[in-house]
Amino acid sequence: MSAHEVLGRRVDMPVEIRAATAFMAMYSVPTAAAQALIDYTGLEILQFRPGRGLCGLVFVDYVDGDLGPYNEFGVTFMVRNHRGRGRSSVLGDLRALVTGQAGALIHQLPVDGEFTLAAGRGIWGFPKILADFEADHTSDVRRGKVSQDGRLIAELTVKQGIPTPGGGANTSLEAYSHIDGVTRHTAWDMNPSGVRSRLGGAELRLGNHPIATELRSLGLPRRALMTTTIPDLQMTFGDAAKV
Repeated sequence: MSAHEVLGRRVDMPVEIRAATAFMAMYSVPTAAAQALIDYTGLEILQFRPGRGLCGLVFVDYVDGDLGPYNEFGVTFMVRNHRGRGRSSVLGDLRALVTGQAGALIHQLPVDGEFTLAAGRGIWGFPKILADFEADHTSDVRRGKVSQDGRLIAELTVKQGIPTPGGGANTSLEAYSHIDGVTRHTAWDMNPSGVRSRLGGAELRLGNHPIATELRSLGLPRRALMTTTIPDLQMTFGDAAKV
């Protein structure tokens, strides 16, 4: 078992998140615009239909875990597995989505904790930055607001949907990250329960922060494809490896 030292503390791998809650909205975005944003990684946007990719906006409240309690806002893109670059098609991309062979690129990752910032950047290369949060993970309508230095990044409201069949099943994803010129991939295992999903169901407000400008370049805000709430989520993160 490997271990890392972060701000004078030992972090044993894998890192476990014993209790968290999350809500997210998934959007259809133009492949070309999304690819332009992530070209720095060397990865390829997965297309769920010709010319369209998937961008997810997610708020997470980490209640109990090895990195301590903190809030997080993620801008993610579904991407092709790096082992199959240049050989896929829309049909192949859809197959990868269904079979769990796709990956999730963590493109932006504001957090409100110094320790998780240092651990995320140092262990996995996650592009964490410090930000300020206002979040409600318990009401029927979930709400999250994230800002940095007084500049609004995003404010997201998500309505609960219906219970999702299989919503308590374990899920594994390849999580991709990139900082300091290096793209990495990490095994990311999730065990959610109480999952509810619906078509649409989100309201998004963007501010004047550079991350908000990026999201506008994708045509946001617009109607979400679907929204999901997860009141009970456990996760495990393994060591990162270079792509």
